[in-house]
Amino acid sequence: MTDILILTHVDFCPAGHLARVLDQRQLDFTVLRVDLGELDSYDLDRPRAVAIMGGPMSVNDPLPWIASEIAALRHFIRRDIPMIGHCLGGQLLAKALGARVHRMPYREIGWQPLRRASQAANNPWLAHLPDEFTVYQWHGDTFDLPAGAERLLSSPWCPNQAFTWGDKILALQGHPEMTEELLRLWLTDWAHLLDETQSSQQSKTQMLSDLPAKVAALNQVAEGFYRHWLQLAFAR
Repeated sequence: MTDILILTHVDFCPAGHLARVLDQRQLDFTVLRVDLGELDSYDLDRPRAVAIMGGPMSVNDPLPWIASEIAALRHFIRRDIPMIGHCLGGQLLAKALGARVHRMPYREIGWQPLRRASQAANNPWLAHLPDEFTVYQWHGDTFDLPAGAERLLSSPWCPNQAFTWGDKILALQGHPEMTEELLRLWLTDWAHLLDETQSSQQSKTQMLSDLPAKVAALNQVAEGFYRHWLQLAFAR
């Protein structure tokens, strides 16, 4: 076991660029598939940093492992552990903090502009970012803000794109962890979910256009989040 824990829920939503960042820093990490029961025997008092990745399921689905994961997240919250949630991971954090997670009337898919909330001007999670930047999106659910949370980001299609709770929890609706390989995989295996008639979705051509530059910019967004997360976990 290691001090960094990454929770995943399906094989096609891995740690992505987060794993690359940790490898580059020569930091060991543990990846668990929560849906396969791998969290059940894990020592919840061990990790100093936790990342929760995405998945196609809803936090409201009647799956036994979802309740177990939410209970684990609440344990980490009580321990004041730095956590960062990606899409489903952000929704799980919202649910663990008592907020509602619900279906949107459309899917938000593609490279979407995010804008910083006025009250988040000096939030340290956003210190590396301009007031507006782009993040890749693929979701049909969204979260309400938990009591005591601060909204950080909004998009034209989703007003609650990110929140912080306390100084150590960041919940994201988007996917800063994406790599070129992962994005191409999704657009191949899940193309049947795309609907260009929805204004909230980009076409496959739009999403793949100038992809290396888009992913490189996304990597910079992600690395700032991960840098702050690790600083919180390992500050001396």
